[in-house]
Amino acid sequence: MSEAVITLFRPTGPHELELVAASGYRRWPPRLPEQPIFYPVTNLDYATQIAQEWNVRQSGAGFVTRFQVRRAFMERYAVQQVGGALHTEWWVPAEDLEALNDNIVGLIEVIARFP
Repeated sequence: MSEAVITLFRPTGPHELELVAASGYRRWPPRLPEQPIFYPVTNLDYATQIAQEWNVRQSGAGFVTRFQVRRAFMERYAVQQVGGALHTEWWVPAEDLEALNDNIVGLIEVIARFP
């Protein structure tokens, strides 16, 4: 029987992706002091929109990643709707990021690159 997981997506810029690569694509880097929340999103379309519209503008490149986290861990967080029906994400407090990393199943995959 396979483990129950939830698929998450995260738009990211080149610097954060370099840190993920340095971990062997197994962990997200710690949040910066001005980043109290780690917010993976629930769907590919929303992640693509952020990577194209925000990450490319901010850093010249945007990436969409996909990863799986144990369902039992993610169930402690509510999905937040932050705009239209498409704009849904989990809000994981920065202090819980290491626990999230410990609950990643498999690798963090880059599934799209922009521009």
